[in-house]
Amino acid sequence: MIQNQTRYAIVVAGGAGTRMGAKIAKQYLPIGGKPVLMHTLARFYALDPAIQLRLVLPEGDFSFWRSLCESHGFTLPHQLVKGGTSRFGSVRNGLDSISEESGLVAIHDGVRPFVDGQVILRSYEVAADVGSAVAVVPLKDSIREMQGPDTSVFRDRGQFRLVQTPQTFQLSKIKAAFAAGEQDFFTDDATVYEHMGWEVCLIPGNPENIKLTSPEDLDYSNYLLTKKDGGI
Repeated sequence: MIQNQTRYAIVVAGGAGTRMGAKIAKQYLPIGGKPVLMHTLARFYALDPAIQLRLVLPEGDFSFWRSLCESHGFTLPHQLVKGGTSRFGSVRNGLDSISEESGLVAIHDGVRPFVDGQVILRSYEVAADVGSAVAVVPLKDSIREMQGPDTSVFRDRGQFRLVQTPQTFQLSKIKAAFAAGEQDFFTDDATVYEHMGWEVCLIPGNPENIKLTSPEDLDYSNYLLTKKDGGI
């Protein structure tokens, strides 16, 4: 049960976003008239204003972010945390900013502004019961595994899932996992958790919860914002 557990959310936004071809990092680019990150933070706040938000940014971006907040009248409460030299380091810094050892924490990509509130809620509920909850969606396309430069074999797409965020955990467990140190094969927070020998629990994500990477993603984002339930 989550009623008596403090809920945290660590929103990680340390990338440069070079594939966007923009002068500023993709997390600060506007969609619907506001920077991407403001939409992302608002998703968690709209679910429950009591969720304690941590926003992990490169330290050199703190002043720029504060100026964006001022110019957009963005007053949603959140705590800035200095990013690390890798995503692992950034998440670890976010976890270290939480002094408590118990509770629930959702770790979310800052450039996924369309996560559904019910996915966030379900992630907290499941993590409270079993330790972890990782949002995933089925594959739509056929897949093949490369076995050499020119050879490949078919794989059943039904046996695979695309991993999204949030990835939500019992705070004490994910803190212990990150304290154990970084490994080259870690690809996300679930991998760090799994490396401790704990099972990762999957929950359904929402298809709109894409990670904004290319200019085409910005076009899609603005389309989603025009939909009846897409606005934030």
